[in-house]
Amino acid sequence: MKLLPVIILLLFSAITYAANTSAFTCNPAGNQAELNQCALEDYQAADNQLNKTWKKLMAKFTADKTATSKFKAAQKAWIVFRDAEIEAMFACDNKEMNCWGSMEPLLRYGELTALTQARTQRLQKYIDQGLGVSME
Repeated sequence: MKLLPVIILLLFSAITYAANTSAFTCNPAGNQAELNQCALEDYQAADNQLNKTWKKLMAKFTADKTATSKFKAAQKAWIVFRDAEIEAMFACDNKEMNCWGSMEPLLRYGELTALTQARTQRLQKYIDQGLGVSME
């Protein structure tokens, strides 16, 4: 009976490890699944940078409750826009099959990366230049 908790712990660890690892690794010269993985990793890096920039923005304007409130509302709206934009780009009437083939993840992640990088640049602009309209 003392062995049962150890077996359960090992089984749980194996399941957790499998859930946190991808079956594929990024290989820019690889097959479609490997290219899809590269695109996913690019998007994850862009999303990570967006989150870091967001934290800097919130820290910069922490004393300005009106600005932080407006930024939060804008960010929520941007997320809704981003998701709707991606769904529109890859509109598909057939929910039972992938209308865009094996390249769809690559294409989706590429568009998500581009939208996320543009949003990050926009937030960085507020960090660098403050509020208001820039004359650039």
